[in-house]
Amino acid sequence: MTSLLQVVLLGIIEGITEFLPISSTGHLLIAEHWLGRRSDLFNVAIQAGAILAVVVIYRERLWDLVVRFDKPDNRDYVFKLATSFVLTMIGGLIAKKLGLKLPETIAPVALALVIGGIVIFAVEWYAARLPENDKPTWGVAVWVAVGQVVAAVFPGTSRSAATIFAAMLSGMTSRPAAAEYAFLVGIPTMFAMMARERIM
Repeated sequence: MTSLLQVVLLGIIEGITEFLPISSTGHLLIAEHWLGRRSDLFNVAIQAGAILAVVVIYRERLWDLVVRFDKPDNRDYVFKLATSFVLTMIGGLIAKKLGLKLPETIAPVALALVIGGIVIFAVEWYAARLPENDKPTWGVAVWVAVGQVVAAVFPGTSRSAATIFAAMLSGMTSRPAAAEYAFLVGIPTMFAMMARERIM
């Protein structure tokens, strides 16, 4: 199989899995056992393409946050996004220093995918029994960061699912609002990861 075809297939896998609550990284790692191993920078770079799509999808929301930053609700939202991002970076650096990362072999990745599926059903069941709330709290900001670090430490854990369900469990029970927050905080996170891999 040619290298170009391998890259195209991996790109298709990434495009399909990034916007579902399943791990795009986990599926890429499993696929690479048959299609050939790629660098961490490659995997982060194609995920950044998906994040660019998020920028397009949420462009009106992003524009509103920028041009109407003087609105208390917008300012509060941006500060919470920034808190999630900063805590993610700190948690990620600590995890890296301590060597907290499972091996990127099929068994732990597949196990994380199975556990993730079970967690999705459990969180959906729990959140459905709570009053709907679409406003992020400081608890949401902290737990979304924890979800991002967990996804980084356990290959096969979906970053989007971990952050969406962390938000829902910590009080942001509206799934669309939790998804928006999770994807928006993922924009600087993914680009920071890409920059780190580029430097290293």
